[in-house]
Amino acid sequence: MSEPATKDSSDKEAPHYHGHRDRLRERFVNGGPDSLADYELMELLLFMAIPRRDVKPLAKDLIKQFGSLSGVLNAPINELQAVEGLSETSAIMVKSIAAAGHRMLKQDMMNKPVLNSWSRLMDYLAASMAHERKEHFRILFLNRKNELIADEIQQSGTVDHTPAYPREIMKRALEVGATAIILVHNHPSGDSRPSAADIEMTDTIVAAGKPFNIVIHDHIIVAKGGHTSFKNLGLLET
Repeated sequence: MSEPATKDSSDKEAPHYHGHRDRLRERFVNGGPDSLADYELMELLLFMAIPRRDVKPLAKDLIKQFGSLSGVLNAPINELQAVEGLSETSAIMVKSIAAAGHRMLKQDMMNKPVLNSWSRLMDYLAASMAHERKEHFRILFLNRKNELIADEIQQSGTVDHTPAYPREIMKRALEVGATAIILVHNHPSGDSRPSAADIEMTDTIVAAGKPFNIVIHDHIIVAKGGHTSFKNLGLLET
């Protein structure tokens, strides 16, 4: 009696996650990003870096550890690499996607009237600064049409303080030809309420701008819990 035929390697079933990946891609293409949960979008990103493994558990672990999709994308690269199952290559891929997103938001803002695109500006600042672990003091320089002509981080500090130098701010404003600026800094604590030191510093910068006819339109504090506008709080002296 002849032996039963055996299946060669080409007849082996594909790993179970292949069908899942196909279905997830199809949902994304047909339904758009809103049709997927955060961990499913994370899966799509990981597909590119980890083609031969079921990445659903890893995607869920990342969202759980960093709190959200945004938290994963904004996590420091060394913390991403510390997650079991995520290689250096995969961590770099995650950070490069985050960087591309930030760059896109910034390019959408440049050379356009900022005051007419306030919600878009807040989205950009939140994406860029809300998850930072240290304070950064950022200056948005505007021309006479209130178009954004430069966006620069002037200083970086500690987890709860960053210095600001009014004379340097005005010097740079004159160099780029700005007639108005928006001050921005982040609070890593998650609370966007201004401190007494924040208010005093803002008043000093406003005073420094007056001899040069440089207007301070606002001071925005960005945090994970939201943002605060000095102008909306009536704290900005003009």
